[in-house]
Amino acid sequence: MNRRKNWERLRQETFDICIIGAGASGAGAALDAALRGYRVALIDRGDFAGETSSRSTKLIHGGVRYLEQAIKKLDLAQLRQVRHGLAERRTVIRNAPHLAHPLAILTPVFSWFEGMYMTIGLSLYDFIAGHDAFPKGRWLNQGQALEKSPMLTRQMHSAVLYYDGQFDDARYALALAHSADEASAAVVNYAAVTDFGREKGQLNRAVVQDQLTGDTINVRATVFLNCTGPYADGIRLLANPALDPRIRPSKGVHIVLPRETLQSDYAILIPKTEDGRVVFAIPFGDNVFVGTTDNDYSDLALEPVLEPDEVDYLLETVKPYLAKMPLRTEVQAGFGGIRPLIVSSRADTKTLLRDHEVEHDSESGLLSLLGGKWTTYRLMAQDAIDRAGELLKKTIPGRTETHYLIGGEGYRFEDWQKLQTQYDLPTDVCQHLMRTYGNRAERVAQLTKNQPILAEKFTDSQPFIKAEVVYQVREEMAVTLRDVLARRWRLELSNWQLTAQLTPQVASLMATELKWEEAYRVEQIQAYQNLLESFTKQAGLTISQSVVGANQ
Repeated sequence: MNRRKNWERLRQETFDICIIGAGASGAGAALDAALRGYRVALIDRGDFAGETSSRSTKLIHGGVRYLEQAIKKLDLAQLRQVRHGLAERRTVIRNAPHLAHPLAILTPVFSWFEGMYMTIGLSLYDFIAGHDAFPKGRWLNQGQALEKSPMLTRQMHSAVLYYDGQFDDARYALALAHSADEASAAVVNYAAVTDFGREKGQLNRAVVQDQLTGDTINVRATVFLNCTGPYADGIRLLANPALDPRIRPSKGVHIVLPRETLQSDYAILIPKTEDGRVVFAIPFGDNVFVGTTDNDYSDLALEPVLEPDEVDYLLETVKPYLAKMPLRTEVQAGFGGIRPLIVSSRADTKTLLRDHEVEHDSESGLLSLLGGKWTTYRLMAQDAIDRAGELLKKTIPGRTETHYLIGGEGYRFEDWQKLQTQYDLPTDVCQHLMRTYGNRAERVAQLTKNQPILAEKFTDSQPFIKAEVVYQVREEMAVTLRDVLARRWRLELSNWQLTAQLTPQVASLMATELKWEEAYRVEQIQAYQNLLESFTKQAGLTISQSVVGANQ
C-alpha cells in the first residue's frame, strides 16, 4: 500500500463508493465493493482498525450468551444472529488461516446440575454450527479439566469444553484493507472527513483533510458509505443535522495478565457474573486477556481507557475460578473499546442485540452501516454494498466468502522451517513471521539479506525483528509509532512497560524510512511514552518510570 499515490488518486479520481471508516466493516466493505468491480475509496481519520476493531476480545463466535437469551426469551432474532455468527466463524478462519484459528474454551461449573445445563446449551451451539472444522465440545470431570488447565480452582465440580475461534483483530482488519488496496481500491489512513458537498441536496463530495500534513482535498463519489462504528452519528449528522442519533455506545475493557495466570492454551468462560455479564480469560501470545465489561459510555471525544474500578471488577470476577487469584501488581496493561450498539428501548447495554442495520438517508443520500459485531463483518459489508449497488443502479453479486486475504492463500505454518533454512533466523522469529504475515513472511525476511542489521531482534523476550518495521512502513502504511506497536504488533495491548522501552528503537527505524527530522523523532517518542504513562496512572497501576523519556 502506497499512501502518497493513493492520496493523489483521492484527489484526482471520481469513485462509485467512498467508504468512511476503515475498521472491520469499512475495510470489509471496501474489499467487497472492489471485488465486484466498483471504483472504491476507503478513508479513515486514524489508522486501520484504530478504534473498536483493534480492541475486541479477539474471539470469532456465534455468541453463547445470545443463544441462552434466545432460548429463554424465544427470541428468533438472537437465534438468527448466533446462526450467522457460527457460519461466518468458518469463513473468517478459512480466508486468513495465519491470523485466525480454533480456540478451546473451558467453562468451570460448581454442581452436577450446572454442568448438565451448560452441556445441553453448548451441544445446541455445536448443533447449530453444523459440520465444520471445529472440534465438538464435551463435559469433563474435575481431573480432566485440571489436566488441560492446571490453574483452575479445585472447588469446581467439573468443566464443559467447547470451541470458538480466535484471531488477531487489528491485523485481520489491516489484511482486509490491504486486500482491498490490491483489488484496486484507493486506501488511505489518517484522512478525516470534515464536511460534505452537495448537488440538489445529495452528497457528491467529501471534504477530506490529511491528518499528517493538513492538506485538504475534495473526494468525489456517487455513494458515501458511513462505516465509523460508535462514531457513526457524527458522520450522519454532518450529512444531515436533522437526523436523530442511532448509536448507544457501550464501553468494554480488558486487563492483561502474564501467561502463567492460566499456564494453559485453554481459555476460560465465566458464564455469568453478579451483574449478568459474560467474562473471558483468554491466552493470547505471552499473555492472558481478561474481559470484558459492558457500560454506557458518553464522551466519544475521549479514548476509552482502563480505570481502577474496572481492574478490581475483573480481578474479583476471575477470582472464584482460579486456584490463585491474580494480584493487581501482575496487571501488565489493559485496553478499552466502544461497542456501536443501536439505540433501543431496552434498559441496559448488556441486553442489547449486536445486530446490524443498513440505513439510507433519502435527504442526503448517505448510507450508514450501523451496529454489528466483528464475527459478522463480512455479512455486514455484503448487505451494505448490496444496498450501494441498488443506489448505483448497477447490482453485481458479492464474492468475498471464498476470497483469501493478504497472506492467506496457500498458507502452511510449517513453512517457517524453510524460512529458517534460507534466512538463518531464530525459530521463534520464523514462527512469528509466519503467523503474522502468512505467505508474505518471506518478503519481510528478504529485507535482512542486504541489510543483516535488520535481522536483529529488539529484545530477547520477543520475536520482533527490525525488518518488520521497515516492511510495515513500506507495505502496510504504518506512519506513527502506535501504528506499529499497538496494531501491526500487539505490544501496547499486552505490556506497557516493554512498549515504552522499545519505542526509541522503533522510532529510529521509522525516522529513516519516513525521513523524520530529529526534533520530530524525539517529539514522537516523548508523546507516545507519555501516553503509556497516562494509561498506567488512569488505571491506578504502576510502570517503571525509568523507561519514560529514556534512550531517546
